[in-house]
Amino acid sequence: MPESDLRLITDAALQASDIALKYWKTDQRVDHKDGGSPVSEGDFAVDGFLRSMLRAARPDYGWLSEETEDDLARLERRRVFIVDPIDGTRAYIGGERTWAISIAVVEDGAPVAGVVHMPARDRTYAAARGHGATLNGAPLRAGSRAEPDGATVLAAKPALEAKWWAETPPKLDRHWRPSLAYRFCAVAEARFDAVLTIRDAYEWDIAAGILIADEAGAVSSDRNGDPIRFNTEDAKAKGVFSAAPQLHNRLIDLYTGRVAG
Repeated sequence: MPESDLRLITDAALQASDIALKYWKTDQRVDHKDGGSPVSEGDFAVDGFLRSMLRAARPDYGWLSEETEDDLARLERRRVFIVDPIDGTRAYIGGERTWAISIAVVEDGAPVAGVVHMPARDRTYAAARGHGATLNGAPLRAGSRAEPDGATVLAAKPALEAKWWAETPPKLDRHWRPSLAYRFCAVAEARFDAVLTIRDAYEWDIAAGILIADEAGAVSSDRNGDPIRFNTEDAKAKGVFSAAPQLHNRLIDLYTGRVAG
């Protein structure tokens, strides 16, 4: 089942890329949601296409997308599509290349298939549970770093402020990429050592990327070190830490104070 679902969502992402690119670098309409985050014509067009294609193919699956009004009937479904039609909308409307179409299939609260497709960069990251992760068909393997000091991390600047850490924050080499889904993929291919988000993260931003990172050998949890369950009522995780196993555990220890020193 995960492999057949992966084929389906990969095909959907590739087809949706044509729609996304049609709006990219154009004078498309942009509105703003409550809270100020932008949403574009391209977001809605991709969302509509994916919703129509995927729900027709799997009518018994639930649906959760950033750009679709939430229907809590999804909570009664064993399998659910979790979608971000354009992850990194600010980069997308700004004509930048680091944005992605992110699609996951979640079964009993855990991702079993995921694809993060980056049309402007011609990259397709994919994973099925138990079958590893790939980039454009080639296997991915996350790094194996264990020590936090000097580790390269993708994180917002506030995440490294001392007030959030029970122990002294490690001396991390911080970087940034606009798409949260892509950040997990960058860990999966060992471009970076870790992803950190302290604030709550929406499920559509992380479901596919976490599966790809974990299938490449990383470990992902919420900011407290607990497993993340998907298809929840509020569709949020309590932050995310994703890294190679030893590095992940050490970062969680320093953040929570669970282990002294």
